[in-house]
Amino acid sequence: MSSPTSRNDWPQSIVLHKLSRVLELTYADGTQYRLPYELMRVYSPSAEVRGHGPGQETLQTGKRQVVIDSVAQVGNYAIQPHFSDGHDTGIFTWDYLHFLGLNQETLWADYLVRLEKAGADRDTPQPSVSSQTHHCASH
Repeated sequence: MSSPTSRNDWPQSIVLHKLSRVLELTYADGTQYRLPYELMRVYSPSAEVRGHGPGQETLQTGKRQVVIDSVAQVGNYAIQPHFSDGHDTGIFTWDYLHFLGLNQETLWADYLVRLEKAGADRDTPQPSVSSQTHHCASH
């Protein structure tokens, strides 16, 4: 049995809505989430976005118009979206998708505050990684 904050079941339906740029997830119990592509992109679980530990996150900017070009299923536990900006390393587990759906209002508000504090916005891309200092020893 899954807890209120964790789901072990996968969605019965996953639909990409290209015009509205949302990924719609529908579960057997009737639960439905509509996750904006932008939210998924800025909260990608990839090391590129999250870093390799607390405090290593990279604020994603300029992602308002990002789309998901395709989605690949990863085993029986996740999907891997391929975003129009070339990002394709985030593996979104069923639990993580549920977390995003359940917490999207709070996550969205936090993202907007972080953008404002950084003097950044949803439309202007961040400088390329090559112009930033990169401290990851695994690359």
